[in-house]
Amino acid sequence: MPNPPERSAVVGWGSISPLGNHPDEAWTRVLGGESGISTITEDWAEDLTVQIAGQVPASALDDLEPLLRRRSDRCAQLALLAARQAWAMAQPFIGGIDPGRIAVVLGTGIGGLSTMHDQHSQLTAGGPSRVNPLTVPMLIPDAAAGQVAIDLGAQGGVHTPVSACASSAEALMLAQMLLNDDRADLVLAGGSEAPVNRLGLVGFSAMRALSPGHSGPTQASRPYCRDRDGFVLSEGAGMLALMRSSDAPPAAAQGWLLACGSSSDAHHIVAPEPQGQQASQAIDDALRRAGISPDDLCAVQAHATGTSLGDLAEARALRRSLGRAADHLPVCAPKGQLGHLLGAAGAVESILALQALQHGVLPGTLNADPLDPEVDLAVTASGPVSLPDQPQRLLLKNAFGFGGHNISLVLAAPSVRNRPEQPG
Repeated sequence: MPNPPERSAVVGWGSISPLGNHPDEAWTRVLGGESGISTITEDWAEDLTVQIAGQVPASALDDLEPLLRRRSDRCAQLALLAARQAWAMAQPFIGGIDPGRIAVVLGTGIGGLSTMHDQHSQLTAGGPSRVNPLTVPMLIPDAAAGQVAIDLGAQGGVHTPVSACASSAEALMLAQMLLNDDRADLVLAGGSEAPVNRLGLVGFSAMRALSPGHSGPTQASRPYCRDRDGFVLSEGAGMLALMRSSDAPPAAAQGWLLACGSSSDAHHIVAPEPQGQQASQAIDDALRRAGISPDDLCAVQAHATGTSLGDLAEARALRRSLGRAADHLPVCAPKGQLGHLLGAAGAVESILALQALQHGVLPGTLNADPLDPEVDLAVTASGPVSLPDQPQRLLLKNAFGFGGHNISLVLAAPSVRNRPEQPG
């Protein structure tokens, strides 16, 4: 039996996504049932088969220094914006922490894809002399994590899990491990992804993973729906500031990461194991490490991307692990509104999950109606669901990635009624 980890206190968070340039804005739009998916209007997409995506508006980068905008890929730029939000939110509670005890764990599925595409185009069109000398430091997957560490002066280690769509959920797991192993006192953990460009859209479209969006962009991402036809590619970043619960001031915690479970399918490079057997093992691992049973949960936030195979595999895994509790546990799938942020999805969605626990409302799942009859879960297809009014609410959050990466998290937050007042 694994030793239960000390829970990690979430003392700050930040996100930038197709639903907003700040977590509060994203939460408001999620509750309002809005979609962040739209038609791509730029000229570079006019000949593409798929012309929809979840995009962060260009104005979101206005506050970023011009030098950083020139010398970093969009993936790193989004990460910096989210990390600065989390850092600012955590500041009242982290005074005096040695920079050598502050770590960064920032995952990504791909890294600097736009730089790779742009510089290859420059090479093809103009020859070697046209290639930017910063090409390599801009496109490497760990560039975003390195830029965040430089920006915040974090000297306690910088790490980059590259686990496809499970990357930022795995970053949270690694952050908890660093804290429990006493390698850091504060960890900025999350993920960033910027795949909405010609290469990203063409690549995923060629493997028939993307929804063509024939019913319109806002209806294209359809997790668990009977009529789903692929996921919608999105960009964004999410970062959480974590401390050991024993070190965090009482008023600091926005919520807690109780435990993390993991497994690998060992099945196929892109297709999930169809019965969700190993995904179920990750769920069981997370619950066991948290020391709870399925009956202790009040909600599930699913990975559910809107692909035929993936949604069914996860539904089967949840039914296997949760048993009779799956009859009534509400399940939401935020990708119906966000699209799929790949390596950033786990962190951006975890922030929404913690907000749901705080406010006692689990958002609805956009475009899940009519539900696939093979999905034997209580999906919130009809709209938001009130969560029980109890001192601490617990939620299971899943993240799965190409290559068979399975990560499950157990998140917790006090109800608003029971939450300590924050200073100031």
